[in-house]
Amino acid sequence: MATSTSTEVLIVRVYSQILCGPLLTPQCNKVGAGPVGHVAALALLRSGLSVRIIEKAGGPQQGQRGSGNWVSGARLAVLQRMLTAACPRTLEVYHFLGAPEINREGTLIPRIQTHVIGSLDVLSEAPMTPHFEPTPDIPFLTPKIIGQNNVARILASHIQKLGCNVEYGTELVSFEQDGDGVVAHVKTSGGDKETSSTIKAQYLIGTDGARGIVRKQLGLTFLGETRDTIRVLTGDIRFKFLIRISHLRPTYERAPSSMCRPWSPTRRRCSPSSEKRLMTRLRSWSSSGSPSSGECRVVRESHCGTNHLERPNIRMVDKFGEGRVFVAGGNVHSPTGGQGLNSGVQDAFNLAWKIALVSKGLAPSSLLDTYTTERLPVIANMLNITTGILDKTFGPNRQSIESAMERGRLLYMLGVNYRTSPIVLDEFAAAAGIAPVPPYTLDRSDELVAGDRAPDAPGLVEGNATVTLFDDVFGPTHHTALVFSPDVQTAVELVRLLEAYAAIARTVVVLPAATSGGASIASARVLVDKEGYAHNHYLVKDEPRVVIVRPDGVVGAIVAGSSGVQKYFGLIQGY
Repeated sequence: MATSTSTEVLIVRVYSQILCGPLLTPQCNKVGAGPVGHVAALALLRSGLSVRIIEKAGGPQQGQRGSGNWVSGARLAVLQRMLTAACPRTLEVYHFLGAPEINREGTLIPRIQTHVIGSLDVLSEAPMTPHFEPTPDIPFLTPKIIGQNNVARILASHIQKLGCNVEYGTELVSFEQDGDGVVAHVKTSGGDKETSSTIKAQYLIGTDGARGIVRKQLGLTFLGETRDTIRVLTGDIRFKFLIRISHLRPTYERAPSSMCRPWSPTRRRCSPSSEKRLMTRLRSWSSSGSPSSGECRVVRESHCGTNHLERPNIRMVDKFGEGRVFVAGGNVHSPTGGQGLNSGVQDAFNLAWKIALVSKGLAPSSLLDTYTTERLPVIANMLNITTGILDKTFGPNRQSIESAMERGRLLYMLGVNYRTSPIVLDEFAAAAGIAPVPPYTLDRSDELVAGDRAPDAPGLVEGNATVTLFDDVFGPTHHTALVFSPDVQTAVELVRLLEAYAAIARTVVVLPAATSGGASIASARVLVDKEGYAHNHYLVKDEPRVVIVRPDGVVGAIVAGSSGVQKYFGLIQGY
């Protein structure tokens, strides 16, 4: 048995897993080469950790996965596998990771047209999501749809630039861990040969899904229910002809019913061709009831990239890791709501910066416990929301197709927060009488509390340049301490204090619009808030205030001065 070089993080999937550790060994081993695993890997690599990604499949994913949005009858739906809906909060993560191509390649969610079986006449047409124009605090305010394979392709290209490649055909067999690291036993297939080896890592992240070996060997339980009365057949069906329009097209009858999302194998809408033949095929499946397994096999062999017969699972893991091994994106949820991949991306982004700090010796291992502490309430709340959508679609009081398919701003994840986390600090919220909110709620522009999403702010002037917080200040590799001060002299003492945390934080002084430019401080950037957006979005008036933004774009602290800064970093580095 060969023993591989060690790493800091190993990432594992079936689509992938991740292993991670000091640069002599992979700091992190990742099991899983899909978008969730790639987000974890890219964030870790940008933080300077070594990463290995192993993937059971022999090559990159083909076809679409992650329906994002769908509707069906009470027994069965035949769908073209639809594209992943990336919510605005997820688009922000891709932006912070330096992958803006995902937003550019994504397209708007189409409108819904409903039809009676046997007719191409349109019964109704409605938008699936409300339209919002971007605002200065939320530059990504429109969900985009894009295939998971294309998301993975884009992220993989950035990962490759950092010297990491997915190890396809490599399957995690088992692992053990102790206080020094993780040993993963893997087998690699190539041609007619199969070889076994071990990988040593500091950490392992399993993004291999609900049925994956990482969750099972950790003994993580699944809490919740399975709706056995509902069956959904989803398929990435490749027809030889193309389709004239790109609306989501559900049939109107309740049971059974069908929906197709016309799309090209790459990503753009299809060219004009025979729509009637596709509708005839879908009508024949719907009107004959449940297709047989033989019919499914024929479709798979001749026309279908992927197809899945599914039951809605409303379940979640009881915790997100144990010791040095973690799972991300493995929580099971109902297929309504488009929250699966989006939640997994947030899982990975929350975990990566914590592993990076601990691996570098900049925080104790107990910081990793807050991964479960912060994410578990969010996922539990998300399941309640998506189950409500499921009941609107299938339940005894189910509503119209238009109502069941409606996806409001709540699902944009902009209001997801960690306000109750033990590692956030707010010195003003209690005095302001701000009421508690659920961890998954609507965003509010009139309220900002530690644990909330950090807003963007354009129109900041640095010398002769104009910058924004999202484009030029925040990043996945560091905390950002925004020191709001009426003038440079008032900020000097705080800037000197923050020099003690230079290994994990960058300091940025934000001056009011009336301040003249040209001021500088040796160990900090100085920005003038000419448009006033930063002061407005962070609810700062005339008094000095420090807002510390975490690497995952979450407000970690809102404090008045030196003692609050020290207390917050004490939570991170000595929690």
